[in-house]
Amino acid sequence: MNEGALHDFIHIGDVTLHVVFTGPADGPPVVLLHGFPEFWYGWRHQIPALANAGYRVIVPDQRGYNLSDKPKRVRDYRHDRLVRDIIQLIDVLNVPTVSLIGHDWGGAVAWGVAARHADRIERLIVLNCPHPAVMYRHLRRKPRQMLRSWYIGWFQVPWLPEITMRLWNWRLLTRVLLKMSSRGSFTEDDLSVYREAWSQPGAITAMVDWYRALVRARGASPIPDQIISPTLLIWGERDNALGKELTPDSIALCDNGKLEYLPQAGHFVQHDAPGEVNRLILDFLAGTSL
Repeated sequence: MNEGALHDFIHIGDVTLHVVFTGPADGPPVVLLHGFPEFWYGWRHQIPALANAGYRVIVPDQRGYNLSDKPKRVRDYRHDRLVRDIIQLIDVLNVPTVSLIGHDWGGAVAWGVAARHADRIERLIVLNCPHPAVMYRHLRRKPRQMLRSWYIGWFQVPWLPEITMRLWNWRLLTRVLLKMSSRGSFTEDDLSVYREAWSQPGAITAMVDWYRALVRARGASPIPDQIISPTLLIWGERDNALGKELTPDSIALCDNGKLEYLPQAGHFVQHDAPGEVNRLILDFLAGTSL
């Protein structure tokens, strides 16, 4: 992390988000969106690389996570509201357009922002998250992905997931990070920082409510399929939660898309292969790889 990073609280719509800023104030803006069960710290390897390359780096804790507000209602975590948060954030910051980078759930939000608000996105980079339309199709029709995503059903049970994850100093969530990443990607110091974020009042229920809202959002307006912004999809092939077969259909929905596989990385690809991920990101943002 850059020593000059600024932590601030930005009020947008119905929530206040904790946001980390670094890099030159007049640099091209890049917004980083974390997934589950992370928070802004999940981009610790990418933030200094981007800032040192001259980008203005903007990294929110998304609603429900760490120090950001945690609405009580499940419907407050619907995909359209998560997308709206990012548009309202860049509106409040008076930033006309940004490059947007998202991993896991942050990738799903990034896909949605790019689909609904293409005029605000310079470039889109998604890490180990399929286009939502592709994910929905596979969850309905592909038994293999249904089995991989069994936890979505478990998260619908009231209270039990939260109680279970808190046990033994967050042992289950700690194992999620360790089992779905390469050895050494998360140090004990890193895990202590994560446990502190998960322990924030109301955080674990809010984090699970993202999944509850996903299932309960029947009738919600789907995002447009086509992505017109230049798009890079980075995929760690050793992902045991999301299958590689999700990637071709996802990139096919991009008018100007590029797909990069990292064979030795897993779901937490930005931790498993930070140097390679940073190179791919910087080359793409500079326009040298597409």
